[in-house]
Amino acid sequence: MTTTLRPTEPLQRDAGGALSRHYTVCVNSRPVGAIHLATDPGSGPSVARIHELGIEEPDRGRGRGTVAALAAEEVARGWGCRRIEVSVPADAAAALRLTTALGYVVRNRAMEKRLGAPAPELPAGSRGRAMTEDEFTPWMVRAKEAYTQEWITRGVPGAEARAKADRDYATLLPDGLGSAGTDLDVLEHDGTVVGVLWVASRDGWAFVYRVDVDESHRGRGHGRSLMLLAEARAHAAGRAGVRLNVFTGNTPAERLYESLGYEATTYHFYKDLL
Repeated sequence: MTTTLRPTEPLQRDAGGALSRHYTVCVNSRPVGAIHLATDPGSGPSVARIHELGIEEPDRGRGRGTVAALAAEEVARGWGCRRIEVSVPADAAAALRLTTALGYVVRNRAMEKRLGAPAPELPAGSRGRAMTEDEFTPWMVRAKEAYTQEWITRGVPGAEARAKADRDYATLLPDGLGSAGTDLDVLEHDGTVVGVLWVASRDGWAFVYRVDVDESHRGRGHGRSLMLLAEARAHAAGRAGVRLNVFTGNTPAERLYESLGYEATTYHFYKDLL
């Protein structure tokens, strides 16, 4: 039996040049599922993303999904893409096995924690306060460079990583310190600035974008204090909980979030197209 992809629409191209196309997965021309492939506007035209891949129940467990994913990779190569990405829910065991078997690598994972009552308190001597305008610009320079390096470390070419950092920061902080729905807090301990928290409102949750502890103050529990500050801010704003993304390999951060009760909800994978 032959598994193929049949386009269900003409190739779509938006105003920015991003490509998108839906396909039916067929076995000997018989429809058995669907797949949606597109280039990622957030990463540029060289990166494709599988947005959905589903095989109907009677045809599962027969390798249809594997062949469909491999066919999607060929389509992406034909579009000139050098990398392909996919996000898989943490509770989708079969999809996680398939993605790993096809050579995809976990880049980062989304985590979340629902909040209860009461709001957490900071350790003695620690307090959070709003960042000042004088503090914002130097922090922005450092944060954007660190973000760029995080992507470079994980295989993204330098120019692409810097362009992504520019796009993301321009989108998320369009008005700097006054960007709507955004809080930038400074953590002080015994009167000394030890870290910065960037948190924003997203879909009824508080989303933590950055937790930065000054290098000279690391290893003293201030990262935990920053996360407790994020939870306190979310609690005060009536948010359902706190969400975040953590890069694979950032072991201290992964251990911190897990110790605070955060659980993985989605794994974000990538694969280089050789």
